[in-house]
Amino acid sequence: MIKVLILGGTTEASSLASAFAQLRIPAIFSYAGRVNKPKTQPLPTRIGGFGGAAGLGAFLAQERITHIVDATHPFAAQISRNALAATAQSNVALITLTRPAWRPELNDNWHCVASIEEAVNSLTGQPQRVFLAIGRMHLHAFSTHPQHHYVLRLVDPPDAPPPLAHFTTIIDRGPFTPEGDLALFKGQRIERLVCKNAGGSGASSKLEAARTLGIPVVMIERPTLPSRYHVHSVDEVLAWLHHAPLDGLTSVT
Repeated sequence: MIKVLILGGTTEASSLASAFAQLRIPAIFSYAGRVNKPKTQPLPTRIGGFGGAAGLGAFLAQERITHIVDATHPFAAQISRNALAATAQSNVALITLTRPAWRPELNDNWHCVASIEEAVNSLTGQPQRVFLAIGRMHLHAFSTHPQHHYVLRLVDPPDAPPPLAHFTTIIDRGPFTPEGDLALFKGQRIERLVCKNAGGSGASSKLEAARTLGIPVVMIERPTLPSRYHVHSVDEVLAWLHHAPLDGLTSVT
């Protein structure tokens, strides 16, 4: 009997959960627990970490999981590594449902970097108004450049003020629109955008706004993960789950 664990937190994961519920595929949806009020899912849901690869392996055995769909954020590298390690030690199949990475288009002005640290180092120079679209976990790293005014868009209000000398906080949840982000960038007088290459369409509107206004973008590239299989659609996950041929199944290194 099939029983699936969906490692979620993305729009794609929610779409998959809806499809599973409609098709009555037994599954558990898992959130990491980094958002105070995560979206309600139509499947049994757990929130919180597993306790590393060993803890995840124990959960798989306890719940008799047969398949894992890693539909986490492309930058949630640790849980993806844990899923690879846990499934390597068990008879559980694994696939990744992810978004295609963004690629620069005509009139884009991107400076691509490999890490948060490199993004921080790129911000030397005169004060600017910087739209910092990286979530809340790494805000402290940018305190080393206090000359800038940082505009932060967060899903939840922070528990404490961000460790930045000058900032504006906007609490909002996507998906966002190009028109809305263009108005936001104009209203906040944004001069530079720092973001992670999350990919997909739900968060791409800020890139369209930067392109329209000629704003430079510091693009943090995705972390490198061990080779694994991924697909880009719910239908491909369903085909894989039922062992149908997958022309679009891609090996990622």
